[in-house]
Amino acid sequence: MDAVGRKLRELGVGLLRGGAYKPRSSPYAFQGLGRRGLEILRDTARRHELAVVTEVMDTRTVELVAEFADVLQIGSRNMFNYDLLREVGKAGKPVLLKRGLAATIEEFLWAAEYVVLHGNRQVILCERGIRTFETQTRNTLDVSAVALLREQSWLPIVVDVSHAAGRKDILAALARSALAAGAQGIMVEVHPCPAVARSDAQQQLDFQEFERFLGDAGLARTQPRLTAVGEA
Repeated sequence: MDAVGRKLRELGVGLLRGGAYKPRSSPYAFQGLGRRGLEILRDTARRHELAVVTEVMDTRTVELVAEFADVLQIGSRNMFNYDLLREVGKAGKPVLLKRGLAATIEEFLWAAEYVVLHGNRQVILCERGIRTFETQTRNTLDVSAVALLREQSWLPIVVDVSHAAGRKDILAALARSALAAGAQGIMVEVHPCPAVARSDAQQQLDFQEFERFLGDAGLARTQPRLTAVGEA
């Protein structure tokens, strides 16, 4: 994590995302490090002057996660968890809200409204691909959703190309498409050595690939974009 933080700072990226609590389809998969993961994220961010973005999965841990994080992420699986949306609305921290894997745009905007109505207007919408019949990508990036959200909402929009693709070779092309459609930031996963990552190794960029990605996507040396990193 320290190596990632140092590289992000070097490249002008201001946000560090990692999963201390990880919702996994298999109960046997890596579930994150919990509080220890939060401490690692916070320590890394402090050393390298970064802001922390991390997921909160449970209403009982909102206060704990908010103690360490600068931005609270609501993952795709929890977009419909209305109790959780209410709690993060009261937490006083910006919220990164990911679109559910089978959610309509209207449902996505209603989920954001739950947060806003409970006192928090600092909501960032995140398109991360939807589930379709296609098998060559992990999900299908809905570029049209970005354009529609720009028309229908005042909230900023970022696109998670890593979870949309589930592979590395098309990430820059997806990022360019997302930015052309109106996205205001890109989320992408980075790891010093993806081969030994505890999760999602096939979609994570190493440092050299990340630098090439920034150039190919037209993001090099621009204003900081929202960036996802290998999970703690």
